[in-house]
This record gives sequence, C-alpha cells and structure tokens, in this order.
Amino acid sequence: MNVIEVQNLRKQYGSTVAVDNISFNVQQGEIFTIVGPNGAGKSTTVESIMGLRQPDQGTIRVLGLDPQKDEHELRQRIGIQLQQAALPERLKVWEALNLYSGFYDKTVPWEKLLNDWGLAEKRNTNFKNLSGGQKQRLFIALALLNDPELVFLDELTTGLDPQARRATWDAVRAIRDQGKTVVLVTHFMDEAEELADRIAIIDQGNIVALDTPQALIQNLHVETRVRFTNTNGYDPQLLRRVNGVTEVEQRGKQVIVQGNGALLAHVATALAEHNVTPTDLRVEQANLEDVFLALTGRSIRN
Repeated sequence: MNVIEVQNLRKQYGSTVAVDNISFNVQQGEIFTIVGPNGAGKSTTVESIMGLRQPDQGTIRVLGLDPQKDEHELRQRIGIQLQQAALPERLKVWEALNLYSGFYDKTVPWEKLLNDWGLAEKRNTNFKNLSGGQKQRLFIALALLNDPELVFLDELTTGLDPQARRATWDAVRAIRDQGKTVVLVTHFMDEAEELADRIAIIDQGNIVALDTPQALIQNLHVETRVRFTNTNGYDPQLLRRVNGVTEVEQRGKQVIVQGNGALLAHVATALAEHNVTPTDLRVEQANLEDVFLALTGRSIRN
C-alpha cells in the first residue's frame, strides 16, 4: 500500500526549476529517505507533499488526501519535525507537550511520550537547558503527539555528537517499528545507508536513483579499495606493477590502492616482499557515499 503518491511534480521559482516533473511512491511501514546536494529540490519536494508549498503542476496524494484541499484532515494524521524547529527558551518540556496536544483533535497521553523518549527526568527542564540529543527527542515526541500514520523528519541529526546521533537513529527505527511510515531528509550518507529501506537521490530537480541502499551500491560496480598507513618510507607507486591495481594515491601517510580481483592479497604480498608490514592494512567496499558522488559529482554546491 502506498501512503504517498507523487506524479509529475513540478515547481519553478522564476527561471529556476526546483523540481522537474518527478514521480515516486512511498510504501506503508518503510523509512523512505531523500538525499541530494544543496539546492537539489529536496525541501521543495517534501514541503509540497506536506502541503506547505503549492506545486505548479502534478498530483500528490498523502494517505489518500490532497495536501492542498484536505489540509486540516492531513495535519491530524501526519507528524512533522522540521530542520529549523525551535521552542521558546524558557518553555519546559512538559509544557511544550501539553501545549502542542491542544493542536490536534485526538492525541496520545503526552506523559507516556516522556517515558518512551527518555525525557521523564527532564520534564521540568527549560528548552534552552536541554542537550542537542534531548531537543531532538523532544521534537520527535511532539511529532508523535497525534499518533500519526506518517512522520516527516528533516535533517534530524545535524549538529549532534556521535552518541546522540546513534541514539536518534534508534529512535527513528522505533517509530517505524510502531507501524508508522517515515520520510527522512538527510545530508548524511551513513545515516541514509543505516536507516533507509529505500532511498531517492535527487539532483537538479530530478530523481537520479531510487532503490534500496544495497541495490544502489551493488549497481555502482566500483573497484575495490585497499588502504594502509605508510610509515616506512615505502614508495607506494611501486604497487602500480601489482596484478589488478589500477590506481594508487597517497594522502599524507595514507595510501589508497584501487583495483580488481584479489586486490588485498596481491597488495599484501607485494608489501611483504619489500619488508613492509602495515598494521592497518584493510579493504574498503563501496558505500552509499560512492553512489552519491558518482551520480551527483564532487563539486561543492551553494
């Protein structure tokens, strides 16, 4: 069952085409992740789905509803956490939940959400005194007050430390495990690869790839990489003679060797012949970042 259906969506600002005739579906119970460079059209796409922007053309159905015509009914059935979300500094955690519960026709008990999202001990804490991870958990709790069928999470872990990011990832999985559908927008490829059931990569207003993380990586067909730290003064360009090696690059003391076949074994043998035994010799497989760069390029976008 599709909870979101987008057909031929287009949005233009002046001479700039932000979203160019894209179509996709989001299935019930999945974490659907949208990634793309800055200015790719991610935010415009998601804001059109939520009813915050009026598309120039195309049709959108969310839970069977038109986001523009059925705005009030849709708001009662979805949860939204926006990237720029903020609350008054002196608002207490319980006050925020109590306030937001008045925005919906029906809600779940916000006291339970305090426990579910590890905020019970912070119920009387002012918003400004919460850590980054605690603020994000509060925003998730606010997005779940109306027991939504569909939850939108935008750049959820920006600015969080590694521990808080991992805890937030667990929270996103918990939302899905409750039977809800999640639309996640992120800049972080490791986050998308870790969480997504399916990923849409958007670039210049178009969907350039849409599949599971595993399928996107497998379809890339990139060469294997072997990496090690060169602390022996060894000339890594000698590895160009090794069977299967196609490229050798040194960045500081780090050496990256690209190639095919049993690359790790061949490189290890060549190094041993020169009495070089790096303790961190390792093979690196392709990941979602490789897919992203292959499809969108390496130049910085403003």
